[in-house]
Order: sequence, then C-alpha cells, then structure tokens
Amino acid sequence: MSLLDMLTQKLEEKEGRIIEMRRYLHAHPELSFEEEKTAQYIADFYKDVPVDKVETNYGGGNGVVVTIKGAQPGKTIAIRADFDALPITEETDVAFKSTNPGVMHACGHDGHTAYMLILAETLAELKSELKGTIRVLHQPAEEVPPGGALGMIKAGALEGVDHIFGIHVMSNMETGKVFYRAGNTQTGRSYFKLKVQGKGGHGSSPHTANDAIVAASSFVMNVQTIVSRHINPFDTAVVTIGSFDGKGSFNVIKD
Repeated sequence: MSLLDMLTQKLEEKEGRIIEMRRYLHAHPELSFEEEKTAQYIADFYKDVPVDKVETNYGGGNGVVVTIKGAQPGKTIAIRADFDALPITEETDVAFKSTNPGVMHACGHDGHTAYMLILAETLAELKSELKGTIRVLHQPAEEVPPGGALGMIKAGALEGVDHIFGIHVMSNMETGKVFYRAGNTQTGRSYFKLKVQGKGGHGSSPHTANDAIVAASSFVMNVQTIVSRHINPFDTAVVTIGSFDGKGSFNVIKD
C-alpha cells in the first residue's frame, strides 16, 4: 500500500473524530487575538501525539507551530490552518451552535482546525514512512489585518520551508473534491474608517448647511470607480463599504 493510500485510509477512519472536533470548536468560537482557549485546545491535543516539537505563543500571539520529522531526509513542507472566528451572532438551531454570544465560526476556521489536527496526528503516526519534515502552522487572527500571520512569519515560521499549503474550505467548490493552484489564490485585505464632517442645519433650509449624509452617499458610489477606473482589468480588486452610520431625525441635517 502506498503512503498516500495509508494516509487516506487512516483519515477516513477518523472522519467521526474530525466532525466531533469541528462541532466542539464551532460551539466555542473566539475572536481574533483573543483565541487563548482555542490555542490551549490545540496545544493539549498534541500532548499524546508523537510529534517532535510543539511551540506555543508563537509570534508573540496565540500561534502554535508543530514539527514532524520524517525518518528519511527530504524537503520541509508546511501546512497551515487558522482558528479565529468572526463577530457575528449565530442564528441556527444546530445542537453545536455558538455558546459565545455575538461570536461565530462563519468562515470555516473550525473545520480548518479540526482537519489539520487529525491530519497532523496521522502524519505523525506515519513519520517512519515520511521523507523530510512537516511543519504544521496553526495561525490565529486571520480575520483582522494584518493578522496573526505577520507575527508568526517574523518569528521564523517559514524559515527553511520549501513549500507551504495555505489551505481553506470554499463553499462554492464541489464537495468531495480538492482544488489547488500555485501562487496567490486568496486576496489580501485592508480596511479603512472614514468620518465625513459637514455642517448641520434644519431640513427645510439645506442651503444653510453642508449635508454630511449626501456627501458620504456620494463617496460610497464614487469610491467604486477605484475598481472600474484605476485597477487593471486583468487584476482582481473589490471595494466594499460594510457599514454606514448616519442616524438622525427626519427634519435635521446632520453634521
């Protein structure tokens, strides 16, 4: 039996454990840079797994790096999964719904962590058959740029790594299949907050005011021209305004 067949067989036998772990993690989500209990859960998992090294608080945060050395020489391959959640209130009725109000694993990082833990365990069990080294990167704070990856990279997580698989579930891909490509696959993200300062007044006299609502609305529409007029058509870019706060009353022009 080939190494791939042995690995696949073992993973299929552990499917129930992966599902159980994913549901536990889903029920106990933590926000970016606050994932202390999740990081401890990951570290505790490896206590009974025959890996060669476990490094916690990696990169000055909640990162965990695990090393698995194969019996034969070869390249160093890194596999990566993130484990933070999002500030979203879960509105499902599943038995394993979030127990942390206002926080939810809505981006699949619970699944990432569950399969990565079981994959690492299985690779450790097969390390007598492995060539080279496997470095398992459990990355915190993916959802808040520049995120936990930056600290881990600065601390040396990628030093000596020949190749890395930066894995992510994708709900728009066909279930049961694995898709891959070299190079950048996901987009990077930056965010901004903008305050529009105008001059308030009475709604019946707009000429005496400088309407911040109208100015901000104009900005929302015009900022989309960054993509249509300033980005190469062969490149990918998106500008999203995710929140617009302009609360007031009917007859008042807000400043």
